[in-house]
Amino acid sequence: MSKTVFITGASHGIGAGIAEKLASEHWNVAVCALKDPEIGQVPCSALSERYGVDARYYRCDISCREDRENTFAAVIRDFGGLDALVNNAGVAPKVRNPLLDMTEESFDYVLGINLKGTLFMSQLAGRYFAQRKSGTIINIASCSSTVVSTNRGEYCISKAGVSMVTQLFAVEMAKYGVNVYEIRPGIIATDMTGGVKEKYDRLIADGLTLQPRWGYPEDVAKAVAMMLRGDLGYSTGQVINVGGGLEVVQL
Repeated sequence: MSKTVFITGASHGIGAGIAEKLASEHWNVAVCALKDPEIGQVPCSALSERYGVDARYYRCDISCREDRENTFAAVIRDFGGLDALVNNAGVAPKVRNPLLDMTEESFDYVLGINLKGTLFMSQLAGRYFAQRKSGTIINIASCSSTVVSTNRGEYCISKAGVSMVTQLFAVEMAKYGVNVYEIRPGIIATDMTGGVKEKYDRLIADGLTLQPRWGYPEDVAKAVAMMLRGDLGYSTGQVINVGGGLEVVQL
């Protein structure tokens, strides 16, 4: 019997890569984002046709309690259950301001989606998985959990918070047999990094990463698939860095 995964923020970029990979491994896929349903369902229909799975799109603002709760309930209803949650939804600041010019509006916007949304979506899934005594939660954080970028401080703070969410839920859910993991992507080629491509091209060429290339959504997706296959079944609470060695400190 096919299992079902719910992936937030999966209309493009890393989330879409995760959806593609898991559909190819015969997971039914529920995805949510902010696109209109008519647009968002198009790639889901393509996944269904390509892999013979049930793939459905839901419009959801995960920073909004009503949206989260209604969408989560709809996924359970439509698929008859849920086996895994991948908290992928995330945004960068609309304007990359220096730290001393960061605005409260930008802070609230970024943390509302990246941290608040992840925390309370995990809570919904945690309650459901606790009743079933099974399930997996995967949080897509970032190298920015620990690597400082002073012109997007709100993003760094949000991802550091996601890392703590991972630890909290790993502890809380262990007694229910539910594993919780975190993936920290590095420099990944997506819409979010498109505006700073020249900067990162230069940094990568100068040795920022041990492996001298950009990462791609499929690199992150492979790590998610490994976790959901159960290959790291005795490693709850652990972090996988997918950044080409970016996190290795050198002298």
